[in-house]
Amino acid sequence: MKAVVTAVGLSPTHSFSKPVLDSIRLLAGLGVQGDAHMGETVKHRSRVRVDPTQPNLRQVHLIQAELHDELAAAGFVVKAGELGENVTTRGIDLLGLPTGARLRIGAEAVVEITGLRNPCAQIDGFQPGLLKMVLGRDESGNLVRRAGVMGIVLAGGTVRPGDPIAIELPPQPHRPLERV
Repeated sequence: MKAVVTAVGLSPTHSFSKPVLDSIRLLAGLGVQGDAHMGETVKHRSRVRVDPTQPNLRQVHLIQAELHDELAAAGFVVKAGELGENVTTRGIDLLGLPTGARLRIGAEAVVEITGLRNPCAQIDGFQPGLLKMVLGRDESGNLVRRAGVMGIVLAGGTVRPGDPIAIELPPQPHRPLERV
């Protein structure tokens, strides 16, 4: 299966979900035009309280549609954008990518993966029990975050459902994704 964009969305407010749109525009160094998380410095409210000058490593939130499928199989109803993602993908193991992997999306856009989204209790406010599905522990007791990945925009462009995605891995040794 080829990697593809299945949905895109944005929200100008710090709302939990993002309405799905026909297209979004990525801006180099900033993120999704019109989205509340757009900017060179961090916009996530909890991180702004800690240090509003830190670089924004969370300009774009991506979730694989396969997570939605898995959640549906467990009895949850979660549609694209409802977990706050800007880009929903299919055919990529986003969580298995290394830090620094680049996604060429459509004809122009390039997003560099910076790390894992850290799911919070708001997810259970959306649907009770959902947090347990996207945040767990492995056999060694380490936290496993499955609520998507975050990235920065290296090259801007319009992104639409149906756009192909090409993956460029960084040089070895690869660093696994960590919470950002």
